[in-house]
Amino acid sequence: MTNHDEATAVRPLALDWVGRHLEVGERIVGTAALHGGITAEMRRLTIGGRDGGTRDLVLRTFVDVKDAEDWLSREAGALTLLPGTGVPAPGLVAVDPTAAHCEYPSLLMTHLAGRTVLDDEGLETRVPLLARQLVAIHALRPAERPRKYVALTTADTVVTPRDADTVAWAAAIEVIRKSAPPYEGRFLHRDFQPGNVLFDVPPAQPAGARITGVVDWAATSWGPADLDVAHCSTSLALLHGPAWGLRFAEAYEEAGGVLAAAASERLYWQVRDGLAFSEEVRLVSRPWREAGRTELTTRAVEERLDAYVTTLMDTLG
Repeated sequence: MTNHDEATAVRPLALDWVGRHLEVGERIVGTAALHGGITAEMRRLTIGGRDGGTRDLVLRTFVDVKDAEDWLSREAGALTLLPGTGVPAPGLVAVDPTAAHCEYPSLLMTHLAGRTVLDDEGLETRVPLLARQLVAIHALRPAERPRKYVALTTADTVVTPRDADTVAWAAAIEVIRKSAPPYEGRFLHRDFQPGNVLFDVPPAQPAGARITGVVDWAATSWGPADLDVAHCSTSLALLHGPAWGLRFAEAYEEAGGVLAAAASERLYWQVRDGLAFSEEVRLVSRPWREAGRTELTTRAVEERLDAYVTTLMDTLG
């Protein structure tokens, strides 16, 4: 093992567990912490083979997370479903959702090439790619449906940002007090956003970008396509500005995706997701800053969220 510091070292029981799922003659020769996640520890494991070659695996560990068993079981189910569908995702190697073998609930999967891209440059190219990828995910028809989606906020838990447009926010909160509109169920990633999509971007050629993988399938659900679209829209609005949130829904339809027919129904899902972000601005903005978007302070993201919610109410309300 190399890199024995606390951030990258694999705990002893997990180390033994991983070892039992390697091929004969393989061993872990290096580890590295992967950044960008919020709820899980992520480590890339470099595996050395008898022939001197190496390959990489990823170990996902939930430390003191209440819903770890459910999340890892759902992720394992998704990773079992996805091979052969054309949706690029990690391959499942092993899962220990109840920490029967490891110190904490863990999942071992293959490592995908590519990287997350959160920069403004090349966004015009990436948004249609994201939209087409989400349409492909929503086209999946698993033999066994995942559980129904869970709403991430209520009208009473929304946190209105300081100096926000209080009239627009009050109107938005009233939108989600109503019952959810009827919808046709789809297989949802449920956290589809730029931080969970890997790209290969040729040097100095952002227009040549292509998606190499979609990761973090722990929240897979069954629900309206609008909800996944709304989630990516909000992320894009906070990363790049409100106009890009609106643009993503257009790109999704241009790629063949079907959203709610009525503007009021679309508004419900867009607003519901936007307001959900109000409760975790500090949490979601930290990985963005760690990835290099240092200007996205908690306050800056709050201001963008206010602008986006206001834009939604003006455009669709």
